[in-house]
Amino acid sequence: MQKMQSKQQQWMPFLFLTPAVILFSVYVIFPIIQSIWLSFFEWDGLGEKTFVGLSNYFELFTDDQFWTALVNNIYWLIFFMLAPPIGLLLALFLNQKVMGIRFVKAMFFFPFVISQVVVGLVFSWFYDPSFGLFNKALGFFGAEPIAVLSDENWVTFGIIVAGLWPQIAYCMILYLTGLNNLSPDQIEAARLDGAHGWKMLRHVILPQLKPATFIAIVVTVIGALRSFDLVATMTSGGPFGSSSVLAYFMYEQSIFNYRAGYGAAIATILFLIMDVYIAYFLWRMLKSEKA
Repeated sequence: MQKMQSKQQQWMPFLFLTPAVILFSVYVIFPIIQSIWLSFFEWDGLGEKTFVGLSNYFELFTDDQFWTALVNNIYWLIFFMLAPPIGLLLALFLNQKVMGIRFVKAMFFFPFVISQVVVGLVFSWFYDPSFGLFNKALGFFGAEPIAVLSDENWVTFGIIVAGLWPQIAYCMILYLTGLNNLSPDQIEAARLDGAHGWKMLRHVILPQLKPATFIAIVVTVIGALRSFDLVATMTSGGPFGSSSVLAYFMYEQSIFNYRAGYGAAIATILFLIMDVYIAYFLWRMLKSEKA
């Protein structure tokens, strides 16, 4: 009897996990495999598929627009990494018990709640060279107005700033949650040992915030690599494709140019980059935990 109960207990987790595994396979794993398989075909999305092997990838690596989009994604990755530390600083600032702090927290979190399309429209008005607050501020300091979204040198960085606004808010909430779950015993022991300020933050608080840091970095990396909404809303990849990223380039090739196979090849490259980046952080986290 006891053996039967122990066997049932062993199988129960698999039984409960089965529906989730099935749904994940149908809606995530299968579409990924299907997209990778599609990248070996030339297809307009309507007619017959033509197998072309690696031709889409060979064409991709000789496409100047692909390299422009890839470099822009690298810019997104680099500057989006500002979100976790800034979010941490805001969380430390807001983790206080003073009157009205909940309202202030809500205001800081508000950018993440609103739609990315709304964020794009707000920053399009903000950068407007005629009436935008950005150029009004430049004029106040005696500088010439800059048409950020029309300048090939500035447009990508202008969109990244717009993307950082809600991303910082999300990282802030992750760290606020982590700060609320800190061990009071460790903090009290550190205070008794004379740890204050930077020492307390470095040796006591930050180690306990590692799970929040990991989630913040992974979510930020994914957000940077799949950046699409703001590019589509603010510039549609312009001017002259200078602000395009891999996700928008994939969409442009698949929908407007009727090259679903070529778009799938772009999606596959983006998927591999994302996997490599996240796998690296997983390896680092597991290595640090073992140490």
